[in-house]
Amino acid sequence: MSTKRDRIVDELRRDILGGGLARGTPLRQDELARRFGASITPVREALSLLSAEGLVVAEHHRGVRVAGVDVDRVTATYVVRRLTEAHAVRRATPRVSRHDLARARAVLDRPADDPGAARERNREFHFLLYDRCGVPALPERIAALWQAFPWDLTLHDDDRAAASAAEHRAILDAVTDGDADRAAAATEEHVAGGFASLLRALGGARAGDPFDD
Repeated sequence: MSTKRDRIVDELRRDILGGGLARGTPLRQDELARRFGASITPVREALSLLSAEGLVVAEHHRGVRVAGVDVDRVTATYVVRRLTEAHAVRRATPRVSRHDLARARAVLDRPADDPGAARERNREFHFLLYDRCGVPALPERIAALWQAFPWDLTLHDDDRAAASAAEHRAILDAVTDGDADRAAAATEEHVAGGFASLLRALGGARAGDPFDD
């Protein structure tokens, strides 16, 4: 059963990763309590959980604010995402049904009129496949990695959005063909493209892929 703390966590996480709360934005506990109609206790607990995820940071004399991006931490998250998501798709390929494939196509065909809708469509497509991998705990681990990835910084990259759409189709085509290795490789390429977009958003040139270092 969802608690008030859980609801606060979910909404603040959505606001941060959806770009509604910019990096560095102060988060005053009294203001959050009024916003959510809650006492300070669930707000404090929610901020503690978001701090553990790296989405907020508490500093002495400065209070709590939306965290900046730790490039080293995000790089580590990227490497693990690339390994686990490709493995999940490889395992899922022989397990998906015709109904699953039809649902995946419908998800990709669904219009997304704003970055938030595009992000939700992206998640729905991927986890439709990950949930078929045959290892029940693996999608949960991937979901935790997604929570640690700063999606908000790439929401307005139109070039990346177009490339991502093509990559989704490549993944789905490979899964439809029953080619697990090709589906896994397409997933790796997709995750790598998202990381490269993030580095561009942070103003850094991509000098090689840390996955291959």
